Amino acid sequence: MSILVTGGAGYIGSHTVVELLNIGEEIIIIDNFSNSKPSTLESIKEIAKKEIRFYEGDYTNKETLEKIFEENKDITAVINFAGYKSVGESVQKPLEYYTNNISGALILLKTMQKYNIKKFIFSSSATVYGEPERIPLTEECKTGGTTNPYGTTKLYIEQILKDLYKSDNSWDIAILRYFNPVGAHESGKIGEEPQGIPNNLMPYIVRVAGGQLEQLSIFGNDYNTKDGTGVRDYIHVVDLAKGHLKALEKLNKEKSGLYIYNLGTGTGYSVLEMVKAFEKATGQKVPYKIAPRREGDIATCYSNPEKAQRELNWKAEKTLEEMCKDSWNYWKF
Repeated sequence: MSILVTGGAGYIGSHTVVELLNIGEEIIIIDNFSNSKPSTLESIKEIAKKEIRFYEGDYTNKETLEKIFEENKDITAVINFAGYKSVGESVQKPLEYYTNNISGALILLKTMQKYNIKKFIFSSSATVYGEPERIPLTEECKTGGTTNPYGTTKLYIEQILKDLYKSDNSWDIAILRYFNPVGAHESGKIGEEPQGIPNNLMPYIVRVAGGQLEQLSIFGNDYNTKDGTGVRDYIHVVDLAKGHLKALEKLNKEKSGLYIYNLGTGTGYSVLEMVKAFEKATGQKVPYKIAPRREGDIATCYSNPEKAQRELNWKAEKTLEEMCKDSWNYWKF
């Protein structure tokens, strides 16, 4: 029995693949390396000391997906990490985001349906909550009113999955709403390495600390927060990866269902707090400047992860210090 992981060479995908291999799962990856590197596959094998089956291709290509399902009759579940993920970039390139994220998900689900594979874990986001109605966010909070195309693609796919399950309740679906993944594998062999200039905070901090970039731009210091900078729920990527294992375990145990979980720590840190925590954990200075607010950003967003703790027996365990140290360790490696 095997699991197909779309975007499995990417940041969250690669860490999840390692954790899956560690518990003995057989893994098939499809990735087009649009935001990842082929060398990551070798790193995964080195860490887990196991082989993977790999297809280079685009998950929006129906023929490629059908080839994978035809050649791997043992696939029992799919985890989808193949969506584009940058808030800022989505504002600049909405058509690319709608095409890749939504069309790709539709093609993937239709192909799964054709081959009667109905276990699906979807990589969603806290952005589906839009402007939060309350903090911390629970899964029962209203969704919608998304502030950027990236978040809107996640919201639409969630609705597609709800409609799919309503039409055929033999599907097993887990929707995992991520907060802000940071950090890297403790080995230093895999981590977050976006192509070009990073859009996320931690890889930018690391590049400034490492001298590759001159200074960090902090977008806005006039939000209604403790120090004026945006507050987010940062979660170590390995904790996040383990959340997928727990979700898969639930899908394998339950008869069928559609489940939604926040994956976060339940604690909010501001951008300035993250900079100071990184400097303290690594001893590296991070010069920064204040820049105008970024379109699509909100002031504060952090989770109430109690439902995942209660129903999945999952809890984020790694500290902010570990998030910073592991990010820096990956850069040095």
